[in-house]
Amino acid sequence: MPEAEKICPCCQTPRIKIGEETSEQLDYLPAKLYICEHVRLKYACPNCAKDAAKPLPTVPASIAAPSPTTAESPSSPVAAASTPVAIGSTVVVVAPKPAQPIDKGLPGPGLLAFVITSKYYDHLPLYRQQGIIGRFGVDISRSTLCDWMAASADILRPLYDAMLADVLLSWVVQIDETRLPVLQKGNIKTKSGRLWAVIGDRDHPHNVYHYTATKARDGPAGILKNYKGFFQADAANVFDGIYQPGDIVEVGCWAHARRYFHEAKTGDAARAAEALARISFFYDVEREAKKIIEQQQLDGAQADALRLQMRQERTLPKLHEFADWLDAQVNLVLPKSPIAQAINYARKHWQALLRFTERGFLNIDNNASERAMRPAALGRKNYLFAGSDEGGRTTAVLYTLTQTCRRHGIDPFAYLQDVLTRLPKGDFQELADLFPHRWAAAQRAKADPSA
Repeated sequence: MPEAEKICPCCQTPRIKIGEETSEQLDYLPAKLYICEHVRLKYACPNCAKDAAKPLPTVPASIAAPSPTTAESPSSPVAAASTPVAIGSTVVVVAPKPAQPIDKGLPGPGLLAFVITSKYYDHLPLYRQQGIIGRFGVDISRSTLCDWMAASADILRPLYDAMLADVLLSWVVQIDETRLPVLQKGNIKTKSGRLWAVIGDRDHPHNVYHYTATKARDGPAGILKNYKGFFQADAANVFDGIYQPGDIVEVGCWAHARRYFHEAKTGDAARAAEALARISFFYDVEREAKKIIEQQQLDGAQADALRLQMRQERTLPKLHEFADWLDAQVNLVLPKSPIAQAINYARKHWQALLRFTERGFLNIDNNASERAMRPAALGRKNYLFAGSDEGGRTTAVLYTLTQTCRRHGIDPFAYLQDVLTRLPKGDFQELADLFPHRWAAAQRAKADPSA
Protein backbone atom coordinates (compact mmCIF):
# COMPACT_ATOMS: atom_id res chain seq x y z
CA MET A 1 0.00 0.00 0.00
CA PRO A 2 1.36 3.47 -0.81
CA GLU A 3 2.84 5.29 2.21
CA ALA A 4 0.33 8.14 1.94
CA GLU A 5 -2.58 5.73 2.36
CA LYS A 6 -1.06 4.26 5.51
CA ILE A 7 -1.92 7.52 7.35
CA CYS A 8 -5.37 7.65 8.97
CA PRO A 9 -7.34 10.54 7.37
CA CYS A 10 -9.19 11.22 10.63
CA CYS A 11 -6.37 11.64 13.16
CA GLN A 12 -3.27 11.46 10.95
CA THR A 13 -1.97 8.51 12.98
CA PRO A 14 -0.01 5.86 11.01
CA ARG A 15 -2.10 2.75 10.47
CA ILE A 16 -0.72 -0.54 11.77
CA LYS A 17 -0.91 -3.94 10.10
CA ILE A 18 -3.69 -6.11 11.58
CA GLY A 19 -3.85 -8.92 9.05
CA GLU A 20 -3.67 -9.84 5.41
CA GLU A 21 -5.83 -11.20 2.61
CA THR A 22 -4.63 -13.85 0.15
CA SER A 23 -6.08 -14.55 -3.28
CA GLU A 24 -5.09 -17.16 -5.83
CA GLN A 25 -4.88 -16.98 -9.60
CA LEU A 26 -4.50 -19.92 -11.95
CA ASP A 27 -1.86 -19.25 -14.60
CA TYR A 28 -0.02 -21.25 -17.24
CA LEU A 29 3.67 -21.92 -17.74
CA PRO A 30 4.36 -23.20 -21.27
CA ALA A 31 6.18 -26.48 -21.74
CA LYS A 32 9.66 -26.50 -23.22
CA LEU A 33 11.95 -28.72 -25.22
CA TYR A 34 15.46 -29.31 -23.95
CA ILE A 35 18.54 -31.19 -25.09
CA CYS A 36 19.85 -33.97 -22.88
CA GLU A 37 23.55 -34.62 -23.50
CA HIS A 38 25.04 -38.04 -22.77
CA VAL A 39 28.79 -37.59 -22.17
CA ARG A 40 30.66 -40.91 -22.39
CA LEU A 41 34.22 -41.02 -21.13
CA LYS A 42 36.92 -42.90 -23.05
CA TYR A 43 39.78 -44.83 -21.42
CA ALA A 44 43.01 -46.35 -22.80
CA CYS A 45 46.06 -48.11 -21.37
CA PRO A 46 49.10 -45.72 -21.47
CA ASN A 47 51.66 -48.57 -21.75
CA CYS A 48 49.90 -50.15 -24.71
CA ALA A 49 49.58 -46.72 -26.26
CA LYS A 50 53.43 -46.35 -26.20
CA ASP A 51 53.90 -49.75 -27.88
CA ALA A 52 51.36 -48.88 -30.51
CA ALA A 53 53.24 -45.70 -31.32
CA LYS A 54 56.41 -47.67 -32.41
CA PRO A 55 56.97 -48.27 -36.16
CA LEU A 56 55.43 -51.55 -37.27
CA PRO A 57 57.56 -54.06 -39.20
CA THR A 58 56.54 -55.19 -42.65
CA VAL A 59 56.14 -58.73 -43.90
CA PRO A 60 58.78 -59.90 -46.46
CA ALA A 61 57.53 -60.02 -50.00
CA SER A 62 58.32 -63.75 -50.29
CA ILE A 63 55.94 -64.47 -47.45
CA ALA A 64 53.34 -61.97 -48.56
CA ALA A 65 53.04 -63.30 -52.12
CA PRO A 66 49.34 -63.97 -52.60
CA SER A 67 48.17 -67.53 -53.05
CA PRO A 68 45.31 -68.41 -55.41
CA THR A 69 42.89 -68.38 -52.49
CA THR A 70 44.07 -65.22 -50.77
CA ALA A 71 44.36 -63.21 -53.99
CA GLU A 72 40.63 -63.43 -54.53
CA SER A 73 39.66 -62.81 -50.93
CA PRO A 74 39.37 -59.11 -50.04
CA SER A 75 39.32 -60.05 -46.37
CA SER A 76 42.66 -61.85 -46.46
CA PRO A 77 44.98 -60.62 -43.64
CA VAL A 78 47.94 -60.49 -46.07
CA ALA A 79 47.09 -58.27 -49.00
CA ALA A 80 50.46 -56.78 -50.05
CA ALA A 81 54.20 -56.79 -49.20
CA SER A 82 53.91 -53.57 -47.23
CA THR A 83 50.97 -54.60 -45.06
CA PRO A 84 51.77 -53.68 -41.42
CA VAL A 85 51.50 -56.35 -38.77
CA ALA A 86 50.69 -55.09 -35.29
CA ILE A 87 52.80 -56.46 -32.46
CA GLY A 88 50.68 -54.69 -29.88
CA SER A 89 47.30 -53.02 -29.75
CA THR A 90 45.73 -50.15 -27.88
CA VAL A 91 42.40 -51.07 -26.32
CA VAL A 92 40.15 -48.04 -26.01
CA VAL A 93 37.04 -48.50 -23.94
CA VAL A 94 34.06 -46.14 -23.86
CA ALA A 95 31.39 -45.91 -21.22
CA PRO A 96 28.19 -47.49 -22.58
CA LYS A 97 25.51 -45.21 -23.92
CA PRO A 98 22.26 -45.29 -21.94
CA ALA A 99 19.61 -47.41 -23.64
CA GLN A 100 17.34 -45.25 -25.78
CA PRO A 101 13.74 -45.77 -26.92
CA ILE A 102 14.87 -45.42 -30.53
CA ASP A 103 18.44 -46.55 -31.11
CA LYS A 104 20.51 -43.64 -32.45
CA GLY A 105 17.29 -41.64 -32.59
CA LEU A 106 16.73 -38.02 -31.64
CA PRO A 107 13.66 -38.20 -29.37
CA GLY A 108 13.84 -38.96 -25.68
CA PRO A 109 11.13 -40.87 -23.82
CA GLY A 110 9.45 -37.67 -22.66
CA LEU A 111 9.07 -36.28 -26.18
CA LEU A 112 7.73 -39.60 -27.48
CA ALA A 113 5.28 -39.79 -24.58
CA PHE A 114 4.12 -36.24 -25.33
CA VAL A 115 3.46 -36.95 -29.02
CA ILE A 116 1.71 -40.26 -28.30
CA THR A 117 -0.48 -38.72 -25.60
CA SER A 118 -1.34 -35.72 -27.75
CA LYS A 119 -2.51 -37.86 -30.67
CA TYR A 120 -3.99 -40.97 -29.09
CA TYR A 121 -5.39 -39.44 -25.91
CA ASP A 122 -6.10 -35.81 -26.83
CA HIS A 123 -6.88 -36.53 -30.53
CA LEU A 124 -4.36 -33.99 -31.80
CA PRO A 125 -3.13 -34.91 -35.30
CA LEU A 126 0.57 -34.89 -36.09
CA TYR A 127 0.45 -31.90 -38.43
CA ARG A 128 -0.84 -29.74 -35.58
CA GLN A 129 1.83 -31.09 -33.27
CA GLN A 130 4.39 -30.21 -35.92
CA GLY A 131 3.26 -26.60 -35.64
CA ILE A 132 3.25 -26.66 -31.83
CA ILE A 133 6.79 -28.07 -31.67
CA GLY A 134 7.83 -25.56 -34.33
CA ARG A 135 6.87 -22.69 -32.01
CA PHE A 136 9.61 -23.92 -29.68
CA GLY A 137 12.11 -23.36 -32.49
CA VAL A 138 12.47 -27.02 -33.51
CA ASP A 139 11.50 -28.07 -37.03
CA ILE A 140 10.38 -31.72 -37.10
CA SER A 141 8.58 -32.97 -40.19
CA ARG A 142 5.28 -34.79 -40.02
CA SER A 143 6.82 -37.89 -41.61
CA THR A 144 9.45 -37.96 -38.86
CA LEU A 145 6.75 -37.78 -36.19
CA CYS A 146 4.95 -40.62 -37.96
CA ASP A 147 8.14 -42.70 -37.94
CA TRP A 148 8.50 -42.03 -34.22
CA MET A 149 4.99 -43.38 -33.60
CA ALA A 150 5.77 -46.56 -35.55
CA ALA A 151 9.04 -47.00 -33.65
CA SER A 152 7.27 -46.42 -30.32
CA ALA A 153 4.69 -49.07 -31.19
CA ASP A 154 7.51 -51.52 -31.96
CA ILE A 155 9.05 -50.84 -28.54
CA LEU A 156 5.70 -51.25 -26.78
CA ARG A 157 4.53 -54.28 -28.78
CA PRO A 158 5.83 -56.90 -26.28
CA LEU A 159 3.86 -55.12 -23.56
CA TYR A 160 0.84 -54.93 -25.88
CA ASP A 161 1.06 -58.67 -26.62
CA ALA A 162 1.25 -59.41 -22.90
CA MET A 163 -1.84 -57.27 -22.23
CA LEU A 164 -3.78 -59.02 -25.01
CA ALA A 165 -2.84 -62.44 -23.62
CA ASP A 166 -3.82 -61.32 -20.13
CA VAL A 167 -7.18 -59.88 -21.15
CA LEU A 168 -8.12 -63.24 -22.71
CA LEU A 169 -7.83 -64.81 -19.25
CA SER A 170 -10.94 -62.86 -18.21
CA TRP A 171 -14.14 -64.62 -17.17
CA VAL A 172 -15.94 -62.28 -19.55
CA VAL A 173 -14.74 -60.05 -22.36
CA GLN A 174 -16.60 -57.42 -24.32
CA ILE A 175 -15.82 -56.59 -27.93
CA ASP A 176 -16.93 -53.81 -30.24
CA GLU A 177 -15.54 -52.42 -33.48
CA THR A 178 -15.43 -49.19 -35.43
CA ARG A 179 -14.26 -48.08 -38.84
CA LEU A 180 -10.72 -46.79 -39.29
CA PRO A 181 -10.06 -45.19 -42.69
CA VAL A 182 -6.75 -46.39 -44.11
CA LEU A 183 -4.91 -44.89 -47.07
CA GLN A 184 -4.33 -47.39 -49.87
CA LYS A 185 -0.92 -47.45 -51.52
CA GLY A 186 -1.06 -45.84 -54.96
CA ASN A 187 -4.63 -44.65 -54.45
CA ILE A 188 -5.90 -41.30 -53.22
CA LYS A 189 -8.98 -42.97 -51.72
CA THR A 190 -9.10 -44.70 -48.36
CA LYS A 191 -10.41 -48.13 -47.50
CA SER A 192 -12.28 -49.07 -44.33
CA GLY A 193 -10.05 -50.90 -41.90
CA ARG A 194 -11.44 -52.01 -38.56
CA LEU A 195 -10.40 -51.27 -35.01
CA TRP A 196 -11.65 -53.79 -32.44
CA ALA A 197 -11.78 -53.02 -28.72
CA VAL A 198 -11.40 -55.98 -26.33
CA ILE A 199 -12.44 -55.08 -22.77
CA GLY A 200 -11.25 -57.28 -19.90
CA ASP A 201 -12.95 -57.91 -16.58
CA ARG A 202 -11.96 -56.43 -13.22
CA ASP A 203 -9.14 -58.96 -12.69
CA HIS A 204 -7.68 -58.26 -16.14
CA PRO A 205 -8.52 -54.56 -16.51
CA HIS A 206 -7.19 -53.67 -19.95
CA ASN A 207 -8.73 -51.98 -22.97
CA VAL A 208 -6.90 -53.72 -25.80
CA TYR A 209 -7.34 -52.62 -29.41
CA HIS A 210 -6.74 -54.83 -32.42
CA TYR A 211 -6.58 -53.78 -36.08
CA THR A 212 -7.79 -55.78 -39.06
CA ALA A 213 -7.84 -54.72 -42.69
CA THR A 214 -11.51 -55.74 -43.10
CA LYS A 215 -14.62 -56.44 -41.03
CA ALA A 216 -14.46 -60.14 -41.86
CA ARG A 217 -15.37 -62.73 -39.23
CA ASP A 218 -11.79 -63.94 -38.96
CA GLY A 219 -10.96 -60.67 -37.15
CA PRO A 220 -12.76 -61.34 -33.85
CA ALA A 221 -12.38 -65.09 -34.38
CA GLY A 222 -8.61 -64.65 -34.51
CA ILE A 223 -8.64 -62.62 -31.30
CA LEU A 224 -10.73 -65.20 -29.46
CA LYS A 225 -9.32 -68.39 -31.00
CA ASN A 226 -7.98 -69.67 -27.66
CA TYR A 227 -10.54 -67.98 -25.41
CA LYS A 228 -12.96 -69.84 -23.17
CA GLY A 229 -15.54 -67.93 -21.20
CA PHE A 230 -18.34 -65.42 -21.59
CA PHE A 231 -18.36 -63.09 -24.56
CA GLN A 232 -20.56 -59.99 -24.64
CA ALA A 233 -21.14 -57.97 -27.79
CA ASP A 234 -23.91 -56.67 -29.99
CA ALA A 235 -25.74 -59.16 -32.20
CA ALA A 236 -23.79 -58.37 -35.36
CA ASN A 237 -23.55 -61.24 -37.87
CA VAL A 238 -19.76 -61.11 -37.70
CA PHE A 239 -19.93 -62.71 -34.24
CA ASP A 240 -22.31 -65.57 -35.09
CA GLY A 241 -19.70 -68.23 -35.85
CA ILE A 242 -17.76 -67.51 -32.67
CA TYR A 243 -20.34 -69.15 -30.41
CA GLN A 244 -20.64 -72.41 -32.35
CA PRO A 245 -17.74 -74.38 -30.77
CA GLY A 246 -19.36 -74.04 -27.33
CA ASP A 247 -16.34 -72.85 -25.39
CA ILE A 248 -17.55 -69.26 -25.71
CA VAL A 249 -20.89 -68.37 -24.14
CA GLU A 250 -22.88 -65.50 -25.63
CA VAL A 251 -24.06 -62.68 -23.36
CA GLY A 252 -26.62 -60.28 -24.81
CA CYS A 253 -26.74 -56.51 -24.54
CA TRP A 254 -29.85 -54.82 -23.20
CA ALA A 255 -28.67 -51.43 -24.40
CA HIS A 256 -29.00 -52.66 -27.99
CA ALA A 257 -32.40 -54.22 -27.30
CA ARG A 258 -33.55 -50.95 -25.73
CA ARG A 259 -32.28 -48.96 -28.71
CA TYR A 260 -34.65 -50.75 -31.09
CA PHE A 261 -37.66 -49.91 -28.93
CA HIS A 262 -36.50 -46.31 -28.61
CA GLU A 263 -36.31 -46.02 -32.40
CA ALA A 264 -39.84 -47.44 -32.68
CA LYS A 265 -41.40 -44.65 -30.57
CA THR A 266 -42.47 -42.62 -33.60
CA GLY A 267 -44.36 -45.55 -35.15
CA ASP A 268 -45.96 -47.15 -32.08
CA ALA A 269 -45.50 -44.91 -29.07
CA ALA A 270 -47.64 -46.91 -26.65
CA ARG A 271 -45.95 -50.29 -27.11
CA ALA A 272 -42.48 -48.73 -27.29
CA ALA A 273 -43.09 -46.79 -24.07
CA GLU A 274 -44.23 -49.91 -22.23
CA ALA A 275 -41.20 -51.88 -23.40
CA LEU A 276 -38.85 -49.04 -22.41
CA ALA A 277 -40.46 -48.84 -18.96
CA ARG A 278 -39.97 -52.57 -18.43
CA ILE A 279 -36.32 -52.37 -19.49
CA SER A 280 -35.82 -49.30 -17.32
CA PHE A 281 -36.76 -51.42 -14.29
CA PHE A 282 -33.88 -53.81 -15.03
CA TYR A 283 -31.45 -50.89 -15.04
CA ASP A 284 -32.96 -49.52 -11.82
CA VAL A 285 -32.07 -52.77 -10.07
CA GLU A 286 -28.50 -52.52 -11.40
CA ARG A 287 -28.13 -48.94 -10.15
CA GLU A 288 -29.52 -49.88 -6.74
CA ALA A 289 -27.09 -52.80 -6.47
CA LYS A 290 -24.18 -50.54 -7.41
CA LYS A 291 -25.20 -48.02 -4.75
CA ILE A 292 -25.37 -50.69 -2.04
CA ILE A 293 -21.99 -52.10 -3.09
CA GLU A 294 -20.41 -48.65 -2.82
CA GLN A 295 -22.04 -47.87 0.52
CA GLN A 296 -21.05 -51.19 2.08
CA GLN A 297 -17.63 -51.22 0.33
CA LEU A 298 -18.07 -54.81 -0.82
CA ASP A 299 -15.18 -56.56 -2.55
CA GLY A 300 -15.38 -58.45 -5.85
CA ALA A 301 -16.90 -61.75 -4.71
CA GLN A 302 -19.27 -60.09 -2.25
CA ALA A 303 -20.37 -57.60 -4.87
CA ASP A 304 -21.00 -60.40 -7.37
CA ALA A 305 -23.09 -62.29 -4.82
CA LEU A 306 -25.23 -59.24 -4.06
CA ARG A 307 -25.83 -58.48 -7.74
CA LEU A 308 -26.75 -62.10 -8.47
CA GLN A 309 -29.19 -62.23 -5.55
CA MET A 310 -30.94 -59.00 -6.58
CA ARG A 311 -31.15 -60.12 -10.20
CA GLN A 312 -32.58 -63.50 -9.28
CA GLU A 313 -35.11 -62.11 -6.83
CA ARG A 314 -36.19 -58.93 -8.58
CA THR A 315 -35.08 -58.83 -12.22
CA LEU A 316 -35.70 -62.41 -13.35
CA PRO A 317 -39.47 -62.48 -12.56
CA LYS A 318 -39.93 -59.22 -14.48
CA LEU A 319 -37.95 -60.67 -17.39
CA HIS A 320 -40.36 -63.62 -17.58
CA GLU A 321 -43.29 -61.18 -17.60
CA PHE A 322 -41.59 -59.21 -20.38
CA ALA A 323 -41.13 -62.41 -22.40
CA ASP A 324 -44.86 -63.17 -22.14
CA TRP A 325 -45.65 -59.61 -23.21
CA LEU A 326 -43.37 -59.88 -26.25
CA ASP A 327 -44.98 -63.18 -27.29
CA ALA A 328 -48.41 -61.57 -27.05
CA GLN A 329 -47.47 -58.49 -29.06
CA VAL A 330 -45.66 -60.16 -31.94
CA ASN A 331 -48.92 -61.10 -33.71
CA LEU A 332 -50.50 -57.69 -33.10
CA VAL A 333 -48.01 -55.51 -34.98
CA LEU A 334 -47.18 -55.10 -38.65
CA PRO A 335 -44.42 -57.60 -39.53
CA LYS A 336 -42.06 -55.04 -41.04
CA SER A 337 -42.72 -52.14 -38.69
CA PRO A 338 -40.01 -50.76 -36.38
CA ILE A 339 -41.82 -52.08 -33.30
CA ALA A 340 -41.94 -55.55 -34.87
CA GLN A 341 -38.20 -55.40 -35.51
CA ALA A 342 -37.62 -54.45 -31.88
CA ILE A 343 -39.81 -57.29 -30.61
CA ASN A 344 -38.22 -59.83 -32.95
CA TYR A 345 -34.70 -58.76 -31.94
CA ALA A 346 -35.47 -59.31 -28.26
CA ARG A 347 -37.18 -62.67 -28.87
CA LYS A 348 -34.43 -63.94 -31.18
CA HIS A 349 -31.68 -63.18 -28.66
CA TRP A 350 -33.69 -63.87 -25.53
CA GLN A 351 -31.43 -66.54 -24.01
CA ALA A 352 -28.39 -64.31 -24.47
CA LEU A 353 -30.31 -61.39 -22.94
CA LEU A 354 -31.15 -63.52 -19.89
CA ARG A 355 -27.51 -64.52 -19.38
CA PHE A 356 -26.57 -61.61 -17.11
CA THR A 357 -28.94 -62.97 -14.44
CA GLU A 358 -26.88 -66.19 -14.19
CA ARG A 359 -23.60 -64.65 -12.98
CA GLY A 360 -22.98 -61.69 -10.73
CA PHE A 361 -19.86 -60.61 -12.62
CA LEU A 362 -21.71 -60.23 -15.95
CA ASN A 363 -22.93 -56.81 -17.09
CA ILE A 364 -26.39 -55.96 -18.29
CA ASP A 365 -24.93 -54.44 -21.47
CA ASN A 366 -21.68 -53.99 -23.36
CA ASN A 367 -21.60 -50.21 -23.03
CA ALA A 368 -18.00 -50.40 -21.75
CA SER A 369 -16.83 -51.56 -25.18
CA GLU A 370 -19.07 -48.98 -26.85
CA ARG A 371 -17.42 -46.23 -24.81
CA ALA A 372 -14.00 -47.58 -25.75
CA MET A 373 -14.81 -46.73 -29.38
CA ARG A 374 -15.26 -43.02 -28.71
CA PRO A 375 -11.54 -42.11 -28.77
CA ALA A 376 -11.15 -43.74 -32.19
CA ALA A 377 -14.24 -41.95 -33.48
CA LEU A 378 -12.95 -38.59 -32.22
CA GLY A 379 -9.47 -39.30 -33.50
CA ARG A 380 -10.48 -40.08 -37.07
CA LYS A 381 -12.37 -36.77 -37.26
CA ASN A 382 -9.06 -35.03 -36.60
CA TYR A 383 -6.30 -37.09 -38.20
CA LEU A 384 -8.74 -38.47 -40.85
CA PHE A 385 -6.97 -41.77 -41.65
CA ALA A 386 -4.09 -44.13 -40.98
CA GLY A 387 -1.36 -44.13 -43.61
CA SER A 388 -1.34 -47.92 -44.13
CA ASP A 389 -2.36 -51.22 -42.57
CA GLU A 390 0.87 -51.07 -40.57
CA GLY A 391 -0.23 -47.63 -39.41
CA GLY A 392 -3.49 -49.21 -38.28
CA ARG A 393 -1.57 -51.72 -36.18
CA THR A 394 0.48 -48.86 -34.71
CA THR A 395 -2.77 -47.12 -33.85
CA ALA A 396 -4.05 -50.24 -32.08
CA VAL A 397 -0.92 -50.55 -29.90
CA LEU A 398 -0.86 -46.89 -28.87
CA TYR A 399 -4.61 -46.71 -28.23
CA THR A 400 -4.26 -49.78 -26.01
CA LEU A 401 -1.76 -48.08 -23.70
CA THR A 402 -3.37 -44.64 -23.60
CA GLN A 403 -6.97 -45.81 -23.22
CA THR A 404 -6.13 -48.36 -20.54
CA CYS A 405 -4.59 -45.41 -18.70
CA ARG A 406 -7.87 -43.55 -19.18
CA ARG A 407 -9.76 -46.52 -17.72
CA HIS A 408 -7.70 -46.32 -14.53
CA GLY A 409 -7.45 -42.53 -14.27
CA ILE A 410 -3.70 -42.56 -14.94
CA ASP A 411 -1.79 -39.69 -16.53
CA PRO A 412 -0.77 -41.30 -19.85
CA PHE A 413 2.22 -39.00 -20.28
CA ALA A 414 3.75 -39.95 -16.92
CA TYR A 415 3.08 -43.63 -17.59
CA LEU A 416 4.50 -43.68 -21.12
CA GLN A 417 7.53 -41.61 -20.19
CA ASP A 418 8.43 -44.10 -17.48
CA VAL A 419 7.68 -47.20 -19.56
CA LEU A 420 9.60 -45.92 -22.60
CA THR A 421 12.54 -45.27 -20.28
CA ARG A 422 12.45 -48.67 -18.59
CA LEU A 423 11.60 -50.98 -21.48
CA PRO A 424 14.84 -50.39 -23.45
CA LYS A 425 16.87 -50.84 -20.27
CA GLY A 426 15.02 -53.97 -19.17
CA ASP A 427 14.38 -52.19 -15.87
CA PHE A 428 11.54 -54.45 -14.66
CA GLN A 429 11.05 -57.89 -13.17
CA GLU A 430 8.38 -58.99 -15.65
CA LEU A 431 6.28 -57.29 -18.32
CA ALA A 432 3.18 -57.55 -16.15
CA ASP A 433 4.80 -55.05 -13.76
CA LEU A 434 4.33 -52.47 -16.50
CA PHE A 435 0.60 -53.07 -16.93
CA PRO A 436 -1.00 -49.65 -16.27
CA HIS A 437 -2.97 -50.68 -13.18
CA ARG A 438 0.03 -52.45 -11.63
CA TRP A 439 2.31 -49.55 -12.54
CA ALA A 440 -0.09 -47.13 -10.83
CA ALA A 441 -0.21 -49.31 -7.69
CA ALA A 442 3.60 -49.36 -7.59
CA GLN A 443 3.73 -45.58 -7.93
CA ARG A 444 1.29 -45.15 -5.05
CA ALA A 445 3.31 -47.53 -2.89
CA LYS A 446 6.49 -45.64 -3.72
CA ALA A 447 4.88 -42.31 -2.81
CA ASP A 448 3.45 -43.65 0.46
CA PRO A 449 5.36 -46.74 1.70
CA SER A 450 3.22 -46.91 4.85
CA ALA A 451 -0.03 -47.27 2.88
